Amino acid sequence: MIALLKCFYKSYQINKIHPKNSFSRKVIFGLNKFKKGNFLNFGVSPRSVQRHNKKHTFRGYTAYAAISLLLALLSLTSAPMQTKAINILGIETSCDETAAAVVADGRIVKSSIVASQTKLHEKYGGIVPEIASRAHIEKIYPVITEAMEQAGVNKDNIDAIAVANQPGLTIALIVGVTAAKTLSLAWDKPLIAINHLHAHLQSAMLAKENLKLPAVALVVSGGHTCLYDYHSPLEPKLLGSTIDDAAGEAFDKVANILKLSYPGGPSIEKAAKNGNPNAIKFPRSMLGRDSLDFSFSGIKTAVLYYCRGQDMKGEDKVDSMNEQEIADIAASFQAAVVDVLVKKTQRATKNIGAKTILLGGGVAANSALRDTLQKMCDNAVPPKKLLVAPKQYCTDNAVMVASLGYHKFKAKLFADLTLEPKATGL
Repeated sequence: MIALLKCFYKSYQINKIHPKNSFSRKVIFGLNKFKKGNFLNFGVSPRSVQRHNKKHTFRGYTAYAAISLLLALLSLTSAPMQTKAINILGIETSCDETAAAVVADGRIVKSSIVASQTKLHEKYGGIVPEIASRAHIEKIYPVITEAMEQAGVNKDNIDAIAVANQPGLTIALIVGVTAAKTLSLAWDKPLIAINHLHAHLQSAMLAKENLKLPAVALVVSGGHTCLYDYHSPLEPKLLGSTIDDAAGEAFDKVANILKLSYPGGPSIEKAAKNGNPNAIKFPRSMLGRDSLDFSFSGIKTAVLYYCRGQDMKGEDKVDSMNEQEIADIAASFQAAVVDVLVKKTQRATKNIGAKTILLGGGVAANSALRDTLQKMCDNAVPPKKLLVAPKQYCTDNAVMVASLGYHKFKAKLFADLTLEPKATGL
């Protein structure tokens, strides 16, 4: 390239000395040759040779060649560079889902494998930690292998390994953390520690590039209900959380009271579709005028007393209830929970002046919650943008882990092999 530039400059100097060989004409000729794709034929027509002596014709050749080659090379170097995608392997074992995924550049899902344990825990009406841990041990290797195969990658294509290490069931988390640390050591890849709740927020961000900030983020899952002031994937600031039962836990327990199937979220929602949400006035616990914390133990107890009498001293009326009565209880309970979640989110939105609302977690799949939050956003002044996790990424998955892992990879926020699971961490 340097030699070519010297040639180009020398040609320019020569043609300035000999104005009969107009430099501008040679530039135009060279450009025309370039446009036609004729980079090798820089010759001058026979008439040009007759008009000019050999000395000037040679100088003309130099100008044509220099200009055309320079433009050709510039066109090649100015073409968009193909940057290598950053592939993150995500691993999730915080509760009862064994999951692995490969995500490129934080949003391109190359694979997502989830081994559910619902059938194992169904007869207990909730998660049994020891059973969950054993199932994770059995599934972790085949799940990771399948995720890699589905993505069409091997260890050489993986840039880092991200794993959820908090919060969750310690006995379950340790399986994923151990697997991730082992692969990190064996493959010589960076290890990234992921907060499970923060990852749920990332699920809502998969299809959005330009987020209007500040944002309020609501995570509603089986074990947690939290509100965050969200400024970046790396810096969610906790605004409020549950002080007792989480919303998802309340759904499971009320489903059990009503003798509906496990998990409770989908069962309650299905039954509520045919019910009257105003049939029963269940309490809404707001915990004070300015509080952004949550409490759902009261409403769970209210449903229990409604079905079995005050202090459970009466008979269980559920067995004698018809389908419509069950539907009315489910709809009234669901309406009360949604009402609290939406009002708290609205309160947080006003407090921080949020422009966007993010919704993630297992309960985010609930249609009533989605619809009510959307109405709140539409009626706000000015209207707010609602970003909700796709339903397949509301429940625990490794796509959200890998996606958040990408942002931590870019920020070089790596963990070492002393990483341990933690039951808590908001």
